[in-house]
Amino acid sequence: MVTVSPTVILGSASTLCRGGKDRMLRSGHAVSLNKDSDVPLHEQLAEQLVFLITTRKLRSGEQLPSVRSFARRLGIHHNTVSKSYQDLVSRGWLKRQAGSRLCVGPARSPRARGSNPDLDELINHTILRAGELGYSLQALRSQVLERLRAQPPDHILVVEPELELRRIMCVEISARVGEHVESCAAEELSGSSELMLGAQVVAPEHIIPLIERFLPSTVPCISLKFAGAEEYLDLIRGLTQPSVIAVASISKTFLKTARGLLAPLVGRRHSMNVLLLSSDHRRSLDGVDVAFCDSATAPLIRCRRKVHYRLISEQCLEDIAVSLTPPMAPRS
Repeated sequence: MVTVSPTVILGSASTLCRGGKDRMLRSGHAVSLNKDSDVPLHEQLAEQLVFLITTRKLRSGEQLPSVRSFARRLGIHHNTVSKSYQDLVSRGWLKRQAGSRLCVGPARSPRARGSNPDLDELINHTILRAGELGYSLQALRSQVLERLRAQPPDHILVVEPELELRRIMCVEISARVGEHVESCAAEELSGSSELMLGAQVVAPEHIIPLIERFLPSTVPCISLKFAGAEEYLDLIRGLTQPSVIAVASISKTFLKTARGLLAPLVGRRHSMNVLLLSSDHRRSLDGVDVAFCDSATAPLIRCRRKVHYRLISEQCLEDIAVSLTPPMAPRS
């Protein structure tokens, strides 16, 4: 018999859902563990939390439950939660607050806590703040119009520490904007300002604090927003027969997160193979029923059923494409 831990919902409505099925509720963010999976529980938990952070379900500064309370709610030993938390602290996904509580970190920049303002509130706040600093409404208007009419960047610069993950991001962005995509690691920006000439920089949210001081104020960095995984989880839920599932990628990070995310549904009913490939290695996956492939490996894989697992959200890709669009001339 497959033993599934209770699904725990993180968020404002910390609802505990018990049962044999993983469920995602709109009132919070689900974490579900499968004790019979080949993937260790601490890894399932850690990678699901990473996924919630990178998809912005958990925000910078948001507190996590204490080790013991989270363990009780998940129905696992507190040492397992502690091991997951320690792993995420060492990798920079979590940080300790006063009183030893853990929260998501680091924050991009100082900002007020509380509800997010809508666009009108943001504009009103900007006008008031400009007045407090001695700027006239006309000066503010002129500066905003000048910024909006400025010459747009002519290419995209992807900043990400892992080379293989950068390649996946570049493939997805190139498919939307064409061949105008370059990439580098964060540390390369400090040694060469020429990398940013004419570039629209894009980076995962947790990387931006590391590179903000190198970026021009006239072209703010676009924060990469990652796609959700519910459609891929639904696909596994819909498998009526025990199946062989594969995850193929050129990125160790991609595979690690995907493995932890899919493991609770794979359990022991299905089997899961994780394949680390090179970007030019074609492979036929005989005997695999479903293969989840990143955007770099999807063209290289042949199998019975291939699922293209997209990393970047559709809305984010649209925002990136718009950043390269020349501004419309003002009407006379």
